[in-house]
Amino acid sequence: MQRYRLILFFIIPFLAGCGDYNSVMKTSDYEYKYEAGKGYYAEGYYRKAAEAFGQVLAALKGTQYGDECLFLLGMSNYRMGDFEAATQYFKKYYQSYPKGHYVEISRYLCAMSFYNSIPDTRLDQSSTMEAMTEFSNFLEYFPETNLKSQSQEIIFNLQDRLIEKELLSAKLYYDLGTYLGNMTSAGCSNYEASIVTAQNALKDYPYASPERKEELSIMVLRAKYHLARQSVIEKRLDRFRDTIDEYYAFENEFPESQYLKEAKRILNHAERVVSKKGVMDENDIEEDETKSKNKKQKL
Repeated sequence: MQRYRLILFFIIPFLAGCGDYNSVMKTSDYEYKYEAGKGYYAEGYYRKAAEAFGQVLAALKGTQYGDECLFLLGMSNYRMGDFEAATQYFKKYYQSYPKGHYVEISRYLCAMSFYNSIPDTRLDQSSTMEAMTEFSNFLEYFPETNLKSQSQEIIFNLQDRLIEKELLSAKLYYDLGTYLGNMTSAGCSNYEASIVTAQNALKDYPYASPERKEELSIMVLRAKYHLARQSVIEKRLDRFRDTIDEYYAFENEFPESQYLKEAKRILNHAERVVSKKGVMDENDIEEDETKSKNKKQKL
């Protein structure tokens, strides 16, 4: 880390200001081209620097300049926003030079490169998973790093991104409700899919924010309630009892929840159905359906 700081402040902008770029690119003097690349980097010409470092990387491998050249190639791509290339070079650096001068910052910036290339939560989240892996590995290799708090905070944020994607999936299944067009097997239910999706997210991401956990938990309660309502009489009582159990688990974990009034309405209806041995009051059903539709419109 210390040497990385020094390189940013004491690098000599050799020929970057006055040299001819085309001449630099054509020369076969690798050390000359390397120093020119350092000059371009110092002056903020990152694309030129990356081209210069890329041309001399193979020639400098195994020399005193090899590890620094690879690191600066990663930095040049990182600075100009080519995070895909940056991840490749930073990863190559810490794999090729596990005890190199820049291995700590290379691991961190490799993780940051993945983090900076994460797409919208509705899209594939492979970059999110890779970023989490890189940050976790970084903390494992450098547990005393001064970047520890930043890395841990980012990991928590990444978990929230992943759990948000699962929440969107759970909501989609819930909104589909009794729609059968997407069913692939007998006995399958959108409400069951919503329950499984939300429960798996709660299990897989235990360090998610309380807000995300609350949203997933109320989704489980809603889906269990509607699954019970659409069930055949043989399964209805058990599923309403399961709904009641889910309510108390929700209330216990989120006693101040913004969804508590809705949850209590679900509890009251579930208890009435259980007390009547599975017989549902049509007026209650109609009232609950109206409230449910209004709730869905707000989601």
